[in-house]
Amino acid sequence: MTWQILLVLSVIMLMMVGLIFEWARPDLIVFTALAIFLLTGIVSPEEGLQGFSNEGMLTVALLFIIASAIQNSGIFNRIMVNVLGKKSRGTLALLRMLVPVSGLSAFLNNTPIVAMLTPVIRKWCEDRGISASKFLIPLSYATILGGMITIMGTSTTLVVHGMLLKNNNEGFSFFQIAIIGIPATLIGLLYLVTVGYKLLPNRKGREFDRTDNSKDYLAELVVEENYPFINQSVEQAGLRQLNGLFLIEIIREFEVISPVRASTLIRKGDRLIFTGEVSTIAELQNTKGLRLDPASDISIEQLINAENQVVEVVISHQSSLIGKTVKTVNFRGKYDGAVIAVHRHHERIRGKIGNIILKPGDTLLVLTGSDFNIRQNMNDFYVVTPIANPFISKANIKKGWFTMVTLVITIGLVTCGFLSMFKGMCLEVILLLLSRTITIEEAQKALQFKVLLIIASAFGVGAAITQSGAAEWIASGLVKVGQPLGTLALLYIVYFLTNLFTEFITNNAAAVMMFPIAMSVADAVHVDEIAFALIITVAASASFITPIGYQTNLIVYGPGGYHFKDYVKVGLPLSLMVMVLTVTIVKFVWIG
Repeated sequence: MTWQILLVLSVIMLMMVGLIFEWARPDLIVFTALAIFLLTGIVSPEEGLQGFSNEGMLTVALLFIIASAIQNSGIFNRIMVNVLGKKSRGTLALLRMLVPVSGLSAFLNNTPIVAMLTPVIRKWCEDRGISASKFLIPLSYATILGGMITIMGTSTTLVVHGMLLKNNNEGFSFFQIAIIGIPATLIGLLYLVTVGYKLLPNRKGREFDRTDNSKDYLAELVVEENYPFINQSVEQAGLRQLNGLFLIEIIREFEVISPVRASTLIRKGDRLIFTGEVSTIAELQNTKGLRLDPASDISIEQLINAENQVVEVVISHQSSLIGKTVKTVNFRGKYDGAVIAVHRHHERIRGKIGNIILKPGDTLLVLTGSDFNIRQNMNDFYVVTPIANPFISKANIKKGWFTMVTLVITIGLVTCGFLSMFKGMCLEVILLLLSRTITIEEAQKALQFKVLLIIASAFGVGAAITQSGAAEWIASGLVKVGQPLGTLALLYIVYFLTNLFTEFITNNAAAVMMFPIAMSVADAVHVDEIAFALIITVAASASFITPIGYQTNLIVYGPGGYHFKDYVKVGLPLSLMVMVLTVTIVKFVWIG
């Protein structure tokens, strides 16, 4: 083992530990690993930065824009409400949901699909007294399975396709992976509506906690005539920097002021609604002219009016809020929403709201203002509560259908070989911009730069694994262990390692790290590279066992009221089925 191999393996080990324990945002961790390889000369700037111009990565960026155009139209929401129906229940309703969802995810990024449909399905379940926990994990799993049907179904497939092209390989054809994806989807859906449905918990999600524990979230003080700061601002009254408490709303006769600004004036008779560490309200109660109303039965539902809503949002893996406090990010000023509470792993975080450091997967209870719909950003968080959206109109629905129709035509051109995948998506985005289906500003907002940075940086990390000799060194070890047992054993080993990585780090990083190793194994045993590329693609996508391995699993974690063990119980059998199916098909179709 050379010092280059030792350095590369050490850095990658640290990178993986950092990703698992969330030392920083994933994009920063992967980019830092790449920077180390550049600074130490393991890779040249051309090799290390190749991912920033890779066709697969750029195609992913274009797909973000296309998905945003469909998401903004609200067309999926209407379709899903009609698909679920008014009278269907149980496994029938589940099947009616899973079939179209898996079909849609074959042609669109699965993350926005799950983000769009989670609040719709929660509302549908709530209206019928059905537990959303029976539907949300299957929603996530169905999009993952459906994403394995085409080259554009997941970013992972496009990334591996891009790496194959760089290796002077033809890459995947549009439906090549469907040989595995369609059987895997059919078997997976059958499992989810039978055995999986019985294994899923039957419990209420976060909404149950929200309505039943209002007194844990809220406290109310009444302003009396002897309060010394009447007609002065909130900041002058010293209510802006309280120990453990946060002023989120003022109720004044028939007027509701929310979110409360520093310049808001305090009037006699105002009802001040605080959130945070409610137990510390006694200290504020001792202030002259502020009276705690013992008869107060203020609830979160009472905060809602024509302009304000209470919604739940889940912090995404690529959020710019990660590692920062609610106060530091100026959540109220940035998104026009006041954070009422923060939950992590089904437990409410106690203490002053403004001092809580946010992490991926945190669920925030937010009292929104009138501008929240405009300011919200899916790059930072996913809204998992149904919210009224005044911008979903007939015109938007028409834009949604235009996007769908032109996308189908473009896919047809790609499938027939008239255009490459990248050129086809370029054409689609140009059509959307020229037709004003999406604006330049909306397209820029849709680009998830942190995800793209992970993918681009991971290409450089993969180059370091190859250039240092680490890929060949690891591959020779795998071949020594697996070759005596046959090629089938090697396929299982590569699949297992990739799938293990993807459960604890990002799927794209797992695919890019394992790709050079898999290619070295393929060369060593004289097997078609496409065979091992397909193994890597499916294994990196098929993340069913943990909520942290795949973005869609994280989105439904809190809203479904799930525990970590629920993913293991339901996802492990599915993961094993997909692994056996994939390896078997690859062995007999591509190897023989």
